[in-house]
Amino acid sequence: MGRYTLMRLGIFAGCLVVVWGLVYSGIAPRGLGDSNYMWVVLLALVISAPISFVVLRKERDRASAQVVARVDRARANLEQNRRQEDHVDDAARGAQSQTS
Repeated sequence: MGRYTLMRLGIFAGCLVVVWGLVYSGIAPRGLGDSNYMWVVLLALVISAPISFVVLRKERDRASAQVVARVDRARANLEQNRRQEDHVDDAARGAQSQTS
């Protein structure tokens, strides 16, 4: 997941540099007043989102598979813990009913 995040940030940084260059060279329009920095960041976000979606598809699928595997392991561990607790509880109740 960290690798995917770093790759996505890299694409955003690349888009930010390109957009900044286009805006300051006059090819892309400037923002109004002091909003130029916000304009450059928003434009870079809008451009980098679809690029990341297409370019990082395989990496996103790998990250998703890792998350699913972790969730499945956590569920299996929780279920195993529940079974152990139930077994201990059943044993304690059985011992209690035999002494009564």
